[in-house]
Amino acid sequence: MVRVEGRSTASGARCPGCGSWSEREHGFYLRFPSDLPAVGRRVVLALRVRRFSCREASCPRRTFVEQIEGLTRRHGQATERLRAAGAEIGLALAGRAGARMAGLLGVRGSRSTLLRRVMELPDPDVGTPTAVGVDDFALLNGHVYGTVITDAVTHRVLDLLPERDATTLSPWLARHPQIDVICRDRASAYAEAANAAAPQAQQVADRYHLWANMVRAVERTVMDHRACLNSLPAVDPDPEPQWGDPAAHRGQRR
Repeated sequence: MVRVEGRSTASGARCPGCGSWSEREHGFYLRFPSDLPAVGRRVVLALRVRRFSCREASCPRRTFVEQIEGLTRRHGQATERLRAAGAEIGLALAGRAGARMAGLLGVRGSRSTLLRRVMELPDPDVGTPTAVGVDDFALLNGHVYGTVITDAVTHRVLDLLPERDATTLSPWLARHPQIDVICRDRASAYAEAANAAAPQAQQVADRYHLWANMVRAVERTVMDHRACLNSLPAVDPDPEPQWGDPAAHRGQRR
């Protein structure tokens, strides 16, 4: 293990409660957050952090501890860049596989830790999508279903709704009047929501349901005409050539 000592050189810190600046030191102590490994060895920082007294009399915080921006956070046992590395591994490989890869890289963390790092990430900005896909998904297969909304251009998930009915989808569509295309399945609830909340949008069927509809139609047609297969004339196989037939020895004479 590698131990690196450090301290802040700032003259003071800003109170997280009221935002006032304070330079009145109340005391100090050592923090030992883990950092990214170096040459395969674990790195631990020994940071000398100061506790300041808040100057604002109305502030409920009497004292507070300084935080080094970009390096530490309150009650954090890992540096910000170690947390970011764990989040990237969790996004790429999820829990169990991510934990195995993190161990090979020298990053300490269980699968639960990696998943927590992913859950701590802020939700991405959905922007202003003009074409969306709407479909249901199972929270508990056969019992509980919700609605997933994706960007039909970037294929990114925009939102997850707790139900798969029109009353849940309509407010979401009403908040996004710029939507021009809604790619949905054949559910009548989604059609009702699109007609009511997004009448300007064109409703189209997605690729999966187009294929599913075609396969179902072909299967139904074949099953309806299965009896016709029995009335087809039998096809005689080609007869075996006879040795007395000149055509059978034509190739040998050549």
